Amino acid sequence: MSEDWVAQRTEAARVQAERLRARQDAVHSQAEALIAKFLPVVTAHGPAPVPLRVRGYGGRGEARTPLNGWYLRLDRTAAIGTDGRYYTLIAPLSLADRLRGITPDPVRPPMILGDGGKDGESVELPVALDRVLPGWRDLA
Repeated sequence: MSEDWVAQRTEAARVQAERLRARQDAVHSQAEALIAKFLPVVTAHGPAPVPLRVRGYGGRGEARTPLNGWYLRLDRTAAIGTDGRYYTLIAPLSLADRLRGITPDPVRPPMILGDGGKDGESVELPVALDRVLPGWRDLA
């Protein structure tokens, strides 16, 4: 193979990765904006936030967190905290985690929760927010 061909393929891969990151960033930014609109409405109109818990992989127990917020998925593996951040609430839990609790790190929110999962396990963020507070956009 020629060095030119290798350089072209390397550059093409770099450009493709850059475009993918830009698309993902745009999706995360859209989700963050939606959550930013939702948070003051749900805070003002309810329901009240609940203590958030992290589930262990494979149903292996739960752990307390210092967070309060609203679950977005029926299986309680994703939530918005009262701080307006998005949390994935499933993790490998040790016995110590289950006893002492853990503090999950926030992640950038997706527009489709559970994307790539089995059929029926994914839900669009706007639908998940409507489950928490139906008609919230009319209250904004």
